[in-house]
Amino acid sequence: MDLRSHEISVLEVLQELGSGSPSEIAGDGDIDVSSVMRAGLELEEKGLVEIEEESKELYKIGSEGQRLLEEGFPEDKILGLVDQGISSLSEISSRIDRSELNIGLGWIRDKGLGEIDSGEIKLLEGGYERLEKQKPDEEKVLQVLADGEPHQQTELKDIVDSPEEVLSELMSREQAVEKLEKTSRTLTITSEGRRAVEGGLKEESYIHRLTPELIASGDWKEREFRRYDVTADTKPVYPGKRHPYQLILDDIRRIFRDMGFKEIKGRTVESSFWNFDALFQPQDHPAREMQDTFYLKNPSELELPDDDLVSRVREMHEKGGDIDSSGWRDSWSRSLAEKAVLRTHTTSTTISYLEQNPEPPEKVFSIDRAYRRETIDATHLPQFYQLEGIVLGSELSFNNLLGYLKTFYSRMGFEEIRFRPGYFPYTEPSVEPEVYVEELGEWVELGGAGVFRREVTKPVGVEEPVLAWGLGIGRLAMLKLGLTDLRDLYQSDINWLRRHPSCR
Repeated sequence: MDLRSHEISVLEVLQELGSGSPSEIAGDGDIDVSSVMRAGLELEEKGLVEIEEESKELYKIGSEGQRLLEEGFPEDKILGLVDQGISSLSEISSRIDRSELNIGLGWIRDKGLGEIDSGEIKLLEGGYERLEKQKPDEEKVLQVLADGEPHQQTELKDIVDSPEEVLSELMSREQAVEKLEKTSRTLTITSEGRRAVEGGLKEESYIHRLTPELIASGDWKEREFRRYDVTADTKPVYPGKRHPYQLILDDIRRIFRDMGFKEIKGRTVESSFWNFDALFQPQDHPAREMQDTFYLKNPSELELPDDDLVSRVREMHEKGGDIDSSGWRDSWSRSLAEKAVLRTHTTSTTISYLEQNPEPPEKVFSIDRAYRRETIDATHLPQFYQLEGIVLGSELSFNNLLGYLKTFYSRMGFEEIRFRPGYFPYTEPSVEPEVYVEELGEWVELGGAGVFRREVTKPVGVEEPVLAWGLGIGRLAMLKLGLTDLRDLYQSDINWLRRHPSCR
């Protein structure tokens, strides 16, 4: 039988020993323990060796356990003072560190050693029993573990009556005792393995590694290469990689850049003027109330842009300006417009960009955080990413808007896309894009879009149509990543991050 050299070495040792651990088989020879195990696994597949595994739970002292041995247990310090007649909590607190006092009182209560009554600690039967002991069981166990070597639970049976309970209590104290799992393996030669040794073993002539010497000599041409099993289990590798949510944000950026868009950035702290008023949102709109918007205390107000722009926005709100609109027919307050807020959407970024760039053509997008006073649950967070985009052009139509949105969602991997009529204060007509999710068996709404109203574009000097959208990225990311809770996007669950592929 042709075998590798390490396999032959292991079989020959086992022919003498019958069975043994990897370290016993390695002995003082040329083969190391890891090579013994690799050879053993190969021999097991060939039926020449059997491998048995046994797992053991071991315990070793931790840094806190070492400290408890040296300084004593907090509950014992308190019990000692009570035994001396010092039972007042106020007096005990002057003699024991505050943090130790709280911990000690907790253990006294949990173990039934005593109780607190009118500011005094009164011992119970368990407390008197603990005082009578020369050493508490926890201390006895720690002294055994203090030799630095891991010990099995069975080794403690002669020291305490209930080693399992004592170890459990010690492990509940952070870093007092560490629990380890050790797996021992035993290799045993099979009858087939013995027959193979007796029949004579021959080292295989396969090439395991192509070296410069083999290439130079040409010997590799006359020999056979060892086949590698690409399906064999290997040790997992966890390299550094980008967060799955960040990968989705990068995909979105790539899609819009491919469509000819330019990315822009805006201000996180914005005036109500740009966040609401410039978008023709009435000053008594519910979204502007304290329970929906984060208003800043410092600075509480921000300076408004030039007076001409402010005047045009005021006229549009109060009377509809010089277009065919009646406005909101209500007095407009400059002081309300000056209030500083955390932007509630990134549309404030695109409208201020339009004011600076009113001439077509323009195609820009923004991916940034927005903030709203939300009750935190599986689908709502006070901070979220929003995808904003606008297209300014002289011959744009509502159909162009639907085309942009359909292209985007198609490239994000959604096959079925539909649009439903919607309403937003600053777009008309408005639409809500939806995608069909096979796993859920339902349509999911993913944002809002529309054509900016003339009440929005006229004051900032824009005369041509503007297509606009504000899409929630969080819900889209949940669908792509198979999540049901929005909070999971921001929590670093190491197991989930390791499982998620770096590329798709």
